[in-house]
Amino acid sequence: MSKILGISAYYHDSAAALLIDGEIIAAAQEERFTRKKHDHAFPNNAINYCLSEAKISSNDLDYVVFYDRPLVKFERLLETYLRFAPRGIKSFLQAMPLWIKQKLWIPQTIQKELGLSEEKNILFCDHHESHAASAFFPSPFEDAGILTLDGVGEWTTTSISKGSKNKIDFLFEIKFPHSLGLLYSAFTYYTGFKVNSGEYKLMGLAPYGEPKYVKTIKDHLIDIKDDGSFRLNMEYFDYCTGLKMTNSKFNRLFGGSARGREGQLTQREMDIAKSIQVVTEEIMIKLAITTKKLTASDNLCLAGGVALNCVGNGKIIKEGIFKNVWIQPASGDAGGALGAALAIHYHHLGEERVLQSNGRDFQKGSYLGPAFDNQTIKKFLQKNNLPHAYVEEEDHLCEEVANLLTKDKVIGWFHGRMEFGPRALGSRSILGDARSQAMQKNLNLKIKFRESFRPFAPSVAADKAKNYFQFPEGAESPYMLVTTPVREDIRIPMTEEQKNLFGIDKLNIPRSTLPAITHVDYSARLQTVNKIDNPRYYKLLDKFYQKTGFAIFVNTSFNVRGEPIICNPEDAYKCFMRTNMDYLVLENFILDKKKQPDFHDNINWKETFELD
Repeated sequence: MSKILGISAYYHDSAAALLIDGEIIAAAQEERFTRKKHDHAFPNNAINYCLSEAKISSNDLDYVVFYDRPLVKFERLLETYLRFAPRGIKSFLQAMPLWIKQKLWIPQTIQKELGLSEEKNILFCDHHESHAASAFFPSPFEDAGILTLDGVGEWTTTSISKGSKNKIDFLFEIKFPHSLGLLYSAFTYYTGFKVNSGEYKLMGLAPYGEPKYVKTIKDHLIDIKDDGSFRLNMEYFDYCTGLKMTNSKFNRLFGGSARGREGQLTQREMDIAKSIQVVTEEIMIKLAITTKKLTASDNLCLAGGVALNCVGNGKIIKEGIFKNVWIQPASGDAGGALGAALAIHYHHLGEERVLQSNGRDFQKGSYLGPAFDNQTIKKFLQKNNLPHAYVEEEDHLCEEVANLLTKDKVIGWFHGRMEFGPRALGSRSILGDARSQAMQKNLNLKIKFRESFRPFAPSVAADKAKNYFQFPEGAESPYMLVTTPVREDIRIPMTEEQKNLFGIDKLNIPRSTLPAITHVDYSARLQTVNKIDNPRYYKLLDKFYQKTGFAIFVNTSFNVRGEPIICNPEDAYKCFMRTNMDYLVLENFILDKKKQPDFHDNINWKETFELD
């Protein structure tokens, strides 16, 4: 029985994942423990959690695998600086100390931090092999085309491969500096959002704009071929040698400097967001078609940071290129820890891969993080003298919470194992009534403390998704990675006057009978919930359906802007008290905000958490 620990670290979203005899036992991001968003430090806390979940020590491990090859990445860095020398000297001088002191010594760091003997097997995996393995091996498919898209690994930025049984064969790649992920990040930077964090904001802003700059982008920035391959015009970008993503030539092309991080959003930013989203979707669709041609499979698996672009994913599905699509819920670097472990299990050890008889995936709903039982929570509540009610029966608990949701109350929901990946999937979630016209604005401004334009996602009972969305019968979206239109019969038509509005003026116009989750373009990024993966969450949806006729409510991540998703009961309580949430549900305990003692923070959390 092999025990394999996968690690990602030092670049973005450090994480650890543990595999025992091919089964995913645990996986978590370091940020959830340190409370530093996108923490890239060595993931000691995540590693310790994974080992404790399996009740083993580091000495019980057979293999430890790192998710990319640092020496090859260092080679790419040096070649890039030499190619552009003497430009980039500031960036070079900033990067070298970190590489020389830390990143080149990863085997020694792993050995030291885990207390391993020298004989312990420490292995490395290609970055895009990690992504591809994270996408294919947990999927429910015996064979699949695999498309990975991100910023950059060692050299590869895009890859197409074919997965069959226990093997992945690579067929096509695009190399640095030509990168769809870095192109999208360049526009993220230019529109005033944080790179490697704010890309989803750019995607959410796009529906407020018009695609006015598509021709400009294609004429000057990128040459797209029919097969989806592309080349960037590096005269406009600064990421190879500089400390910024774009340069003065890019500024002139779009009529001004980049927006400041907290600067006012204008129609220009909205139109730019729409334009780069359109270009991104075109490339994603063309690459998906090429994947189909190269692999001749009915199934597609996606991973890499660009695979978190749920609008693009939705367009691929709508095109009907593949019969089935599966997307790794931790598609970014964090998921590389899991993929690396899986690659060693199947590629290095040659283990047989057996599909589940029920046709389900191996990701376990991505509920792979720590859980806290009622006894642990009770000790926390009693120690801090926090007023609470205990509801023993799950039916009664869900009944009571459903009642609160019908009264427009905002609920912090904490149950079961924490999610692996950037989406809250009903374990660490904030819930609200999707029928409420005020809910979207209130959640953004009073709970999440974030930009008012950003949409919220719905959780919907899988067997009733077709009641609200243009979603195929029997299809599922368990990981909230697909955007789909709401049904025509629940939409609210716009008046002629409303149709003439531009940009953010569209925000307060209700688009459907579910205004809190319907974006300005009549779309929603939905999570379908089934009885198998999260039975309590499904039961809550069912209780709400019995009361309202709607098996759907708002689900947003349990955190505030700039903070990672909460991990433990203490994190949950702090977030609850810092915001205008009405109730907190910690497993079988319900806390009423009005009954809580005065809360005094020992930190100024709005300044402590870095705004993303």
